[in-house]
Amino acid sequence: MTGPTPLLVLDVVGMTPKLLDHMPHLKALGQSGSRAPLGTVLPAVTCAAQSTFLTGTLPAEHGVVGNGWYFRELGDVLLWRQHNGLVTGDRLWDAARRAHPGYTVANICWWYAMGADTDWTVTPRPVYYADGRKEPDCYTRPPELHDELVGELGTFPLFQFWGPGAGLVSSQWIVDATRHVMATRNPDLTLAYVPHLDYDLQRYGPDDPRSLKAAADLDRVLAPLLEDARAQGRTVVALSEYGITKVSRPVHLNRVLREAGLVEVHTQDGMEYLDPMASRAFAVADHQIAHVYVRRPEDLEATREALSGVEGIGELLDDAGKKAYGLDHARSGELVAVAEPDAWFTYYYWLDDARAPDFAQLVEIHRKPGYDPVELFMDPEDPYVRLKAAGALARKKLGMRYRMAVVPLDASPIRGSHGRLPAHEDEGPLLLCSSPGATRGPVAATDVKSLLLKLAGLDGS
Repeated sequence: MTGPTPLLVLDVVGMTPKLLDHMPHLKALGQSGSRAPLGTVLPAVTCAAQSTFLTGTLPAEHGVVGNGWYFRELGDVLLWRQHNGLVTGDRLWDAARRAHPGYTVANICWWYAMGADTDWTVTPRPVYYADGRKEPDCYTRPPELHDELVGELGTFPLFQFWGPGAGLVSSQWIVDATRHVMATRNPDLTLAYVPHLDYDLQRYGPDDPRSLKAAADLDRVLAPLLEDARAQGRTVVALSEYGITKVSRPVHLNRVLREAGLVEVHTQDGMEYLDPMASRAFAVADHQIAHVYVRRPEDLEATREALSGVEGIGELLDDAGKKAYGLDHARSGELVAVAEPDAWFTYYYWLDDARAPDFAQLVEIHRKPGYDPVELFMDPEDPYVRLKAAGALARKKLGMRYRMAVVPLDASPIRGSHGRLPAHEDEGPLLLCSSPGATRGPVAATDVKSLLLKLAGLDGS
């Protein structure tokens, strides 16, 4: 009995048909193999889309309704959790192992990696020291892989993975780690997530020359990995979760709800903090969608009325609307706001910048009650911002506590976003495969799992 066909599955975040013209190695992959438009899910964000690819189900079933949500049982908004136990359903590797016991899997930076039943795992994981310092690092399983990768590649470049310094260095590290694991472990399935296109496309918009250069740069970094896969006889699948489209309008849903008397805050040391447990309604913003949680049924109509007619909201989904999009899960908000094409949602809830919490000007993805793409910028209104950053870095190098408070409180610079379903195929995700005839027409996000099983030769056909 022959073994399964080895696979390399690349999640090239933000890859679209438009950008592919600037990515010759990936474009050639589709030309010699196959290429198809790829459906996505609502919300079209990383955690929800990846969970659909790996389980073959929609958020209503697998439960990942965004990059984070309001954990009602904890009374807290939590984004970017890492435990695979948050995903419900039969994973791709579960199905593969039923068909071929002993099937091996490496996960290099796909989300919800920790606690997953994979053979090799690499995922970003800072060191949180007792004195409050946060230092770059990664989590690996088995543990010995950590020192092996760090010894060969250096420490995982966390501050180039997200924040004002986010850039190509982090994707280069991930690609090199993937090459190392494939060469030394030879997994049957290798999953790799490369985030580089998320950065400049949100900063500058998808058509800016800097964004087109980012696409070309990433393609150049991927070229040796693609060559390794060819040499090893791997079938390569490159796919994207969403396309990033032009935006120009930030919409502050929580400020609207606060002015309507629905959001409640508490104050400490002159700073205001969202109080989700006490609020009658509040929004968890996630790019171009927002889950709006309403504490009591009698407040639902007041919440709907407060949001009705707000410029920048394209749809406000109720129970029927959520069901239509496969988003009717207990973790979803009572209402779900979907932005108009040129708008996106901030998490901001304070009405006076002087009352903003200190984390608002930090890269602090785990404390903010919503996604904040402004973390990609240094504050252009602060003439001393780079001096402050240098001072904070000096304190860090001396082992002292520091605050890298450089993020602006003005959301207007953002020029690209995602989360809505794409209006046109050329702005949406796509799937490339090194095997000719792998696809016949568009591929639904829920069909990626079965397609990968078929390409591995494990679908019974």
